[in-house]
Amino acid sequence: MNSKERRKYIEDLLRKTNTPHKGHVLSEELGVTRQIIVKDIAILRAEGKKIIATPEGYLISNEEKNLVKKVMAFCHKADDIEDELKTVVKFGGIIEDVIIEHSVYGELKGMLMIKTLYDVENFIKKINEHKAEPLLILTGGIHLHTISAENDDIMDNITTELKNKMYLLSD
Repeated sequence: MNSKERRKYIEDLLRKTNTPHKGHVLSEELGVTRQIIVKDIAILRAEGKKIIATPEGYLISNEEKNLVKKVMAFCHKADDIEDELKTVVKFGGIIEDVIIEHSVYGELKGMLMIKTLYDVENFIKKINEHKAEPLLILTGGIHLHTISAENDDIMDNITTELKNKMYLLSD
């Protein structure tokens, strides 16, 4: 398989599934190095493909899947992260990212792509295992998430529940 065929295979694979694909797994499957996969992904992105890298692997961005998107501003304690994430996914929402405004570095963005309760549990487990501080620690609890959902009704349910739990920053 030449490089063009390999990139076509990677793009098709990412479009067909909603699950992330790790670079090292793709490299083993395709018989190339991990660095070749990184290069292929970079070329696909340069061609305009909306491929994102998450901690779980590569995905095609939900922008290409016609979902409703909303950037929401949150403010809460680190202890509330798990409940916040579970609130979104229980209604069928996807937490695409977390964004903070850092006083030195400007906007910092981490890709999450949390879609299920299993994803939430794995995310919380990783934070605990690595003794990692969540980004909201740097901003006194203030952070943004891009939330996506299949339709406006789902987004409205998510927003209402988050407001009821007082996780959303109000005007």
